[in-house]
Amino acid sequence: MQTLIEGVQPYVTTIATAAIGVLTTFVLAGLNTVKGKVNAWLEARTTEAQREVIHKIAGEGFAFAQTAFKQAGGERKLQEALQYASLTLTSQGIAVSQVELRSAIEKAYLEYKAKTKTVLATEALPSEEATQAAAKEAVSSLAAQVTAILSQATAEVASGQIQTATESISAPTKTE
Repeated sequence: MQTLIEGVQPYVTTIATAAIGVLTTFVLAGLNTVKGKVNAWLEARTTEAQREVIHKIAGEGFAFAQTAFKQAGGERKLQEALQYASLTLTSQGIAVSQVELRSAIEKAYLEYKAKTKTVLATEALPSEEATQAAAKEAVSSLAAQVTAILSQATAEVASGQIQTATESISAPTKTE
C-alpha cells in the first residue's frame, strides 16, 4: 500500500497544483473585472464631484461679475467671471477647458434669470383675496345692471311704450 501511495502521490500533487492554478486564475480574473468596475465607478464619482465644484465656482464667478461690475456690459462681466473661475479652479488643481467653463457660467446666468423672473412674476400677481374681492364686486355690479335693465323693461311693457320692431325701423332715405 505504501508503494501505491508513493506512486500516486506525484500525480495527485500535479493535479492539485493544476487545480489550484486554474482556481487562482479564475479568482484573479474576477478581481481584475471588479477592479475595472470599481475604478470606473470612482472615476465617475470624481468627475461628478469635480463637476459640482466647477458649477459652484462658475456660479460664484457669475455673482462676482454681476455685483463687482454692475456698470459693465455683458461681455465684460462674462470675461471677469471666466477669469475668476479659471484662477480659482486652477488653484484647486482642476483643469477645465474655456468652453466648458463658459457653459457653466452661462448656466449660472440662465438659472439666475429664471429665478428673478419667478420672483417678479409672483410679486406682480395680486393676492388671492384681492382677486376674490374684485370678482365679487364685478358680479355685484353685473347683477345690479341686469336688475336695472329688467326693471326698465318691465316698466316699459307695463306702460305700453315698447314699439314693435317694424314700427321702429324706418326706411333709409337717400341724401344726394
